[in-house]
Amino acid sequence: MKQEIRSERIRESYQKMDHPSGLTLLLYPMEGFSSAYAMLTTDYGSVDMAFRTDPKADFTRIPAGTAHFLEHKMFENEDGDAFAKYAATGASANAFTSFDKTSYLFGCADHFEESLRILLEFVTTPYFTPQTVNKEQGIIGQEIKMYDDNPDWRVLFNLLKAMYVKHPISIDIAGTVESIAEITADSLYETYHAFYNLRNMVLTVAGSFSPDTVVRIVDETLRPAPQLYLERGFVKEPDQVAQKRIEQKFPVAAPMFGLGLKVRPADPKTNVVNSIVNEIVNEVLVGDASPLYRRLYDGGLINATFDSETDCGKDFSALIFSGESKEPDRAAQEILKEIERVQKTGIDPAAFKRSKKAVYGRYIRMLNRPDSIANAMAGAYFSGLDVYDLLEIAAGATLEEAQRRLAEDYKTEYAALSVISPLD
Repeated sequence: MKQEIRSERIRESYQKMDHPSGLTLLLYPMEGFSSAYAMLTTDYGSVDMAFRTDPKADFTRIPAGTAHFLEHKMFENEDGDAFAKYAATGASANAFTSFDKTSYLFGCADHFEESLRILLEFVTTPYFTPQTVNKEQGIIGQEIKMYDDNPDWRVLFNLLKAMYVKHPISIDIAGTVESIAEITADSLYETYHAFYNLRNMVLTVAGSFSPDTVVRIVDETLRPAPQLYLERGFVKEPDQVAQKRIEQKFPVAAPMFGLGLKVRPADPKTNVVNSIVNEIVNEVLVGDASPLYRRLYDGGLINATFDSETDCGKDFSALIFSGESKEPDRAAQEILKEIERVQKTGIDPAAFKRSKKAVYGRYIRMLNRPDSIANAMAGAYFSGLDVYDLLEIAAGATLEEAQRRLAEDYKTEYAALSVISPLD
């Protein structure tokens, strides 16, 4: 089944195809580009730590870090390493694991067909042995220790640990040295067959390529996947944070902080809609043009590293403000005070209009890059949206919606602070 997804606002379109294999194809050709970017994504990330493929069976527990471990192991097949194959085509290949998905990707200026074939073949051909798993445990163990020494990583995951009581978002994406020691070749195969079913995946391609070529290669490479029943084990997370403040000493030149507000999640689609509106609210509160930003910057409480973000998934949602500060506690308190002030006075209509334009502009710029489009198409697809919906949500947001999100999502009693301070 083939469908054209079109935006009248920007007069562009892309194709959505449900392939007989079960894989969904999202194809976004871009005139005037000389390179292509392809990404094969499974709806499986680090927070998916329990599942069952039979409604009558017990849930299977997944050791923390398994999604990331699988990402590493998929490049190694019985007939060699996928990176070596990409070296022959000249493509730049990579992969990443996030909280809610795992993606395998490449970018290239030529040899697109060969590169796409490599991608489809190695991601659909698992190969795990006790020996290779044992070797990878040592490699990823070193990676975990490396992240433990990264202050930016630690300020974020210390914050998530402070914010969340039960949800696995508080666990590092790579897991721990202890948790990955539980991973076996058999557990990898079991998890792979549950989550790497083609019906749980999407192929997104953007840039210079022919959709007919993609379809032909998919036809030649993939066989129909078995029907999928997949139920994830979710935890019920309380509204309250686990702790209000967490601090860690680190060899850094200046203190760093992350202030998080825990948001009660809705369904995946609503989470994305609310998150985009909250981007506008964040811009009103702490954007570069906001009075608070100027006051904090001029007072030396923040610098150019300061930023805000909204993050959400199937069953979590959060607001995060972070950066360097010589007085992190005071900076955090000023942000919370500004939230409470604007909740009382209401959002200034002129500030809302300006902030809405800024956020909409970011989504428009996203459509100028093949890699950004491929990433956005995959994320939107798994949330029940198309990539143009993201534009429409930003363009159609109203002041009333922003006021509602400010009232419902910015609850300062559900705030937590993570501080990285210099060694004495």
